[in-house]
Amino acid sequence: MEISFRAVIPSLPFILQGVGVTLQLVIFSIMIGLVLGIVLSLLKISRIKPLMAVASIYTSIFRGTPLILQLVLIYFGLPQLFGVDLGELPSAILALGLNSAAYISEIIRAGILAVEKGQTEASMALGIPYRNMMQSIILPQAFKNTLPALINEFTALTKESAVVTVTGTADIMRRSIIVGAQNYRYFETLLIAGVIYYVLVTGISLVGKYIENKFAVSD
Repeated sequence: MEISFRAVIPSLPFILQGVGVTLQLVIFSIMIGLVLGIVLSLLKISRIKPLMAVASIYTSIFRGTPLILQLVLIYFGLPQLFGVDLGELPSAILALGLNSAAYISEIIRAGILAVEKGQTEASMALGIPYRNMMQSIILPQAFKNTLPALINEFTALTKESAVVTVTGTADIMRRSIIVGAQNYRYFETLLIAGVIYYVLVTGISLVGKYIENKFAVSD
């Protein structure tokens, strides 16, 4: 079968418009994932057993079920149960953010536990409040220790964001499928989508390496 990009090149601008949608998904999902992930990680290392249990159950559920299931439950389930229709993009952002938080919480928890206990003991001996200690001493070091793992999570989230096409969100993948259906050139359009995702992921990886090197130099 002949492979030709002539029929799909005119639709390239339409596909590229999905980059903005995908970036919105990734950026806002990361923000939700980071904030909620930090909260969950702090709950997991707390000494309050009910809070530890809540954080552990949350992580277990979101890591133990498919992302696409979580997405469709939010998109179709919320209107059915509560009459709340968030729309395609907000539903996708919420699902990706909640899912990412489960993984980020484990990454940050490991980073916190990797910080020398002597620093925590010294802070407590100096009378530094727990909140200030975490905010100014422990969490910055935890982020530094876990930066490579966090970058990996962000790149994975960029690729996983393609699942939002099932709810009709006009991201890169959805637009590529639409163009493929119009021209009967699925291979070519999906190949273009793959190249775009590869460029995005590579860009995030390069930015991550740059930040890692900056932290290394600061040492």
